[in-house]
Formats: sequence, structure tokens, C-alpha cells
Amino acid sequence: MITPVTAYQDVSARSCYELYAASKGALEQLTLVASRELGVRGITVNSVSPGATDTDLLNAANEPEKLAMAIGMTSLGRLGQPEDLADVVAFLAGPDGRWLTGQNIRANGGVL
Repeated sequence: MITPVTAYQDVSARSCYELYAASKGALEQLTLVASRELGVRGITVNSVSPGATDTDLLNAANEPEKLAMAIGMTSLGRLGQPEDLADVVAFLAGPDGRWLTGQNIRANGGVL
């Protein structure tokens, strides 16, 4: 079973994550292809891959040790906040994101 914390470890290749990794790869390719198809109409297409985000679901589904491990994996030393992700999406959807298309933004606090 993939827990919410381990599910965010999308960059590293791990055993038993075949379906999860395939879905992430599919999303990135869909983003790229859609950006090419819709770009001629002036439409940008991007995706956001969030890191572990401090939500009721994350906290309910994980022991404190797993949450501490998720925090330790980030360069910023904390869980993401819903506002962190909302700001990324707002940037991409707003006028300042007009030159970005076909990108998958890893908004994960620096998890490598």
C-alpha cells in the first residue's frame, strides 16, 4: 500500500511503485502533448506535482515518525501548506505564467 507520505517521493525509482510511477509519467507526457496541441490557440498547459502537504488526510494517515521523515526529505525542513500549492497554481494560471507551458512543476519544498 502506498501511504500519502511515500506517494510524494515521485522522483526516485523505488520498487513496488510501478503503477504510481507510470501514472506520474503519463501525466507529464499528457501535459507536454496538450501544451503542443493547445499552444497554437494561446492556451498554456502545465501540471503541479505537490510534495507532502500538511492536510487532515496526511496527518490522519501517517504516524508522527513518517511525517518527520517527510519533513526531513525537504530542503526547506517543513511540510508544504495548501497555500504554497495554491500560490504555484495561481502563478501558472495568471499573467506572470504566460510563457510557461508543457512544464511539470515539482512544488515539494526541495525533495530530490
